[in-house]
Amino acid sequence: MNRTILITGSSRGIGGAIASAFADMGDRIIINYKNNDLKANELANKLRENNPSVIAIKADISDSAQVDNMIRTIKEQFGPVDVLINNAGIALEQKLFTDATQEDIKNIINTNIIGLINVTKSVIPDMVSKKSGNIINITSMWGETGGSCEVLYSMSKAAVIGFTKSLAKELAPSSIRVNAISPGMIDTDMNKHLTADDVEAIRLETPLERIGTAKDVANAAVFLASDNASFITGEILRVNGGILI
Repeated sequence: MNRTILITGSSRGIGGAIASAFADMGDRIIINYKNNDLKANELANKLRENNPSVIAIKADISDSAQVDNMIRTIKEQFGPVDVLINNAGIALEQKLFTDATQEDIKNIINTNIIGLINVTKSVIPDMVSKKSGNIINITSMWGETGGSCEVLYSMSKAAVIGFTKSLAKELAPSSIRVNAISPGMIDTDMNKHLTADDVEAIRLETPLERIGTAKDVANAAVFLASDNASFITGEILRVNGGILI
């Protein structure tokens, strides 16, 4: 496809699956990560076996200076970003809201909200200049319905939904589409804290009676970034097995 695609937080999990899916299509891939050098470089090396246009860039997206440096590096190597996938996000250990610390609040807001804002703001000027672009934000079903003992995470993901809808309206005249994907229960490290009984209860509550995979989310991202979705913007695409029907 020959597009330049930046996926934040993509050394593993959903982000890694998204990077793999687009790399298989021949796109130029930027794996962004914050801490896990080993995982990021392992994935980049694996994807380069079939696609030489894959790089990994370490950058803390909550730091706007690091983000701007990352975007400059991308432009020098691959040109402006065509597709941005704001995947980076953290969840906290399940706890009552009243037990949340100031550090918890800071970490959630800096990564899930400020980080998303920083990266998006940095790529938009080039997209506006060329009158094309695609932004896909990863939210969560908890951003739609709210989760007990997940208040801060739910708040941050609800903010992503509001950001998506508002930005879609603002950028539409420049032919830039902005959408979001709202995963349900996905089998990733983020959910490893759940017990087997918890996972089974969620599976049984899900109409399709299975837990989602990172590949399920990656397939949705591929669709939203494609010409098949050229008349879709401002939408929240649920990938949750029907649990919120």
